[in-house]
Amino acid sequence: MEFNFEGNTVAVEKLGTGKPLLFLHGWGSSGAVMKPLAAALKVNREIHLIDLPGFGRSPSPVRPWHIDDYADLVAAYIRHLGQGPVDLLAHSFGGRITLKLCARPHSAELVNLILITGGAGMKPRRKPSFYVKKYTAKSLKAPLQLLPQPLRDAALTKLRASALWKALGSSDYQALQGVMREIFVKTVSEYLEGCLPHVRQSTLLLWGANDDATPLYQAERMRDAMPNAALVTIENAGHYAFLDQPHRFKAIAEAFFNA
Repeated sequence: MEFNFEGNTVAVEKLGTGKPLLFLHGWGSSGAVMKPLAAALKVNREIHLIDLPGFGRSPSPVRPWHIDDYADLVAAYIRHLGQGPVDLLAHSFGGRITLKLCARPHSAELVNLILITGGAGMKPRRKPSFYVKKYTAKSLKAPLQLLPQPLRDAALTKLRASALWKALGSSDYQALQGVMREIFVKTVSEYLEGCLPHVRQSTLLLWGANDDATPLYQAERMRDAMPNAALVTIENAGHYAFLDQPHRFKAIAEAFFNA
């Protein structure tokens, strides 16, 4: 099925029947990656696998969205369902959206229980090499700001196409183009620690012990700052714990949502 939000077509796949449980996937992924977990949890639940705009079968937004825009989309979809508050299961980038949505006033009218796995949005601990790259990039761009607009735009385009600039950027950034590259920059530049005290829903943080994309210390930071959060780790699992340990993940998730 498709859902229209502010001119954006959003692809949604539904499985099962019962109380709605929405799945929000990670960056560079889609609802299809989470479908095996959805199939395992669909007993007595109506699962909604949303392809967020710019991913899977959903076209990119027509303008560079912020995380708040994705949260607005999810809120509009929940209201469209008209079945009262839903439960959320969010991975990585989906965790960012969940924190933004559920930190808003009156979010309890939309969302009941939350499960976040490998959730992003916390400020990471950086190695010195990160700051070397960051300030090298700034130093390369700074002189260009003195040029007239047309010359500046041409020089920036040439700089961004250079091997040096590509070496300074992340692989995720380099793989993107156009509006999705702008969305990526907006997303990774916003840290969400300020949202945590305002998320009052009962929340399970279900983390792969070997997650190297959103390490365990970030989950601990979430747990400590959120009023009603608990942290459970899954051994021998990484950022995609629901794929690495599907039976263990499913059992814990099922117990949480059915408690």
